[in-house]
Amino acid sequence: MLLKKYPATSIAAIAALLITPSVWAADTLTDALTGGKASANLQLRYEGVSQNNALQNADAMTARLRLGYTTATFNGFGAMVEAESTTALGNKKYNSTAAGNPGLGTHSVVADPEATEINQAYLSYSGVANTTVKWGRQRIILDNARFVGNVGWRQNEQTFDALTLVNKSLPDTTITAGYITNANRIFSDNSAATTGAAAGNHKMQSTILNANYKGFSFAEIVGYAYLLDYATTTAFTANSSDTYGLRLNGKAPMGGNKLLYTAEYAEQRSAHGNATNYTTNYTLLEGGVDITNMAVFKLGYEVLGSDTGAANTQFKTPLATLHAFNGWADMFLATPNQGLKDTYVSANTKLAGINLGAVYHDYRTDVAIAGAGNINDLGNEWGLVATYNYDKNYTVGLKYSDYSAGDAAARTAGYVDTKKTWLWGAFNF
Repeated sequence: MLLKKYPATSIAAIAALLITPSVWAADTLTDALTGGKASANLQLRYEGVSQNNALQNADAMTARLRLGYTTATFNGFGAMVEAESTTALGNKKYNSTAAGNPGLGTHSVVADPEATEINQAYLSYSGVANTTVKWGRQRIILDNARFVGNVGWRQNEQTFDALTLVNKSLPDTTITAGYITNANRIFSDNSAATTGAAAGNHKMQSTILNANYKGFSFAEIVGYAYLLDYATTTAFTANSSDTYGLRLNGKAPMGGNKLLYTAEYAEQRSAHGNATNYTTNYTLLEGGVDITNMAVFKLGYEVLGSDTGAANTQFKTPLATLHAFNGWADMFLATPNQGLKDTYVSANTKLAGINLGAVYHDYRTDVAIAGAGNINDLGNEWGLVATYNYDKNYTVGLKYSDYSAGDAAARTAGYVDTKKTWLWGAFNF
């Protein structure tokens, strides 16, 4: 591993290191070290979860502090370090997924474990024209984060130990290439799980390629290849796959308004030691209208396919910002074995400076299987959100999601009625 995460209680020491210049550096290096930019983020959030199962309701109050420093460049070289600490406040009546937490096995999950760690720490080089190389622990967000993202919603951000190169030499084109050795996941090193979906680290030898072209007036076009190799850790090899896809995202004038449209298709095949042989696909079709000074309305249809409906033959996106897709209740962080069809409609507007949003999802499976375990109806969900930004540095928000389970087979499989509420405030510097 490139870097070890730091134990709890070290946040003050880390913060001091972030702002202390090196006393032995030459003058020009000193200028680079002292002429950089500090950053800070403090977020306080309440999350409540109520589920129609044997688990007790979760009530989580957590505070997240993030401190960072990015140097100026010296002969093209730069560096960045960022520490992150999450603390639970109050009675801790929730399952944070961390080993030994009071709610483990008794309460619903709120995946914000207490942890203090290095969130980012990398060296960068930008001495070649239109090119930036980074080596170390870093944030990676590609396109809409459907395949590679930082899970920025959770208190503990997902970052990657990776070597990345971003090149903009070609007109209107951004090419991103990366080699990832570990996903530092939202569950932290304190996770009670060392394998599976809730593990704090997913070691790998994965290659990511993404080419984005914005030279057309009507849309940006993206081609990508995500070659995920989890063979170094046999517990995760079900995620090993090769995914190739194309994405088109654009808008066009329509009177005084704008027509919005997105289309995306990807094919995924098992690879790199995956014991299950499968081929399946991903499809997204979305259309909408941006009515000037009024609202944005969208209608979408997203399919994460399944080859046969059997376990581990479904389309997977293990590096994604999953909370942003298929409902805020997080019922489908892992794609069901039979795949997932999500038909959704959303509306967003701004009233008296407050950003307001509403969304509705209808969930179905992609393929049928023989026998009593066949799921057709995966339920539906609606959500509401309101946020207010003050002076660019302060944000407050309120969000609610209500998921209703589908048919009896879906309920038997664990898809239960779930309600979630969030209230938060954040400060950025």
